[in-house]
Amino acid sequence: MSVATLHVITRLTLGGSAENTIAGMVALEAAGYAGPLAVGLAASDAASIDDARRRGIALLDVPALGREVGVRDAAVLLHLWRLMRALRPRIVHTHTSKAGFVGRLAARLAGIPAVIHQPHGHIFYGYYGARRTGFYVGLERLAARWADRIVTLTERGTDEHLARGIGHRAQYRTVPSGVATAALRAAAPTRGAARARLDIAPDAFVIVGLGRLVPVKGFDVLIAALPAIAAAVPSTRVMLIGDGPERGALEAQAAALGVRARLTVLGATPDVGACLAAADVLAAPSRNEGMGRALAEAMALGVPVVAAAVGGIPAVVADRETGRLVPPGDVGALAEALVELGQDEALGVKLGASAAARAELFSGDVAHTAMRAIYDELAREKGLA
Repeated sequence: MSVATLHVITRLTLGGSAENTIAGMVALEAAGYAGPLAVGLAASDAASIDDARRRGIALLDVPALGREVGVRDAAVLLHLWRLMRALRPRIVHTHTSKAGFVGRLAARLAGIPAVIHQPHGHIFYGYYGARRTGFYVGLERLAARWADRIVTLTERGTDEHLARGIGHRAQYRTVPSGVATAALRAAAPTRGAARARLDIAPDAFVIVGLGRLVPVKGFDVLIAALPAIAAAVPSTRVMLIGDGPERGALEAQAAALGVRARLTVLGATPDVGACLAAADVLAAPSRNEGMGRALAEAMALGVPVVAAAVGGIPAVVADRETGRLVPPGDVGALAEALVELGQDEALGVKLGASAAARAELFSGDVAHTAMRAIYDELAREKGLA
């Protein structure tokens, strides 16, 4: 069976949504659902574009497609409509909020038989004020009418959409952000080799944060907790893997608190596996998170996670089994949970072993099988096969 598809995403950047999209497209092509990816190249990272092309993904530039809502979206809608009329895909699969709205509307206007939307999280809290959030929720309610399936990362993500009147339950399916767990383990160095590569002392207590340096990731909460953690565990070091507009502010915050020497900001690096292998714990103090792909990556390497109980995170981290869950924005609770791991090495080993086993629930094989089932179901339903 071969069914032509078109995927649409706002931009390709270092992070879970882009990686999940590209990996999913590769797996779907092998299953007979092949097609290009329409994306705003100007808003994308060069490294992410190169990676997608290296993996065989054909990219179609939509020049006006960017993250912010504005008058240029009319040009995006027209561009996508013309593209869909020319390519005639049988399935259009939109990703992320901005491309999801415009892409679903274009698909409806172009008469595409089957439409899938995959938000890769949501913006219902942790991003904007009440008025702007309400506006976006209204758009999502409208756009849900133009989708046959809405794919969330966790069941909690589905519940959060439905609680806001977005679509109906029969539309929803859950597919985790699949992590190549076996490949990640095979490529990762040993803990000792990783620490030597990163010039980290063997006996240091290493807390890693992984993600874009933006407010929603909550890394300011981690730095605010760092003085208390360091007072209780003097060997503490924090490594942030990623880059973004908050980098300078985070470094300045650490300096003001007298812990700048304990903070290393590595920026965007392809050697994420080595950084995670060097860690004692991954901290994810997010204000919102669709699932937290970084959590599953760390867990696959036997690294326990201390994370805020927001979004889909509680579906990934089992509290006191694979890590700890703390209230979002609670500096004291975050510090307490991290200190507990810093002072009890055996506890970290125990939680890490359970985390490695649980990570398989979020493997690429699990995710790709689930997504293919959605495509197969929709193909039968629409008579596309």
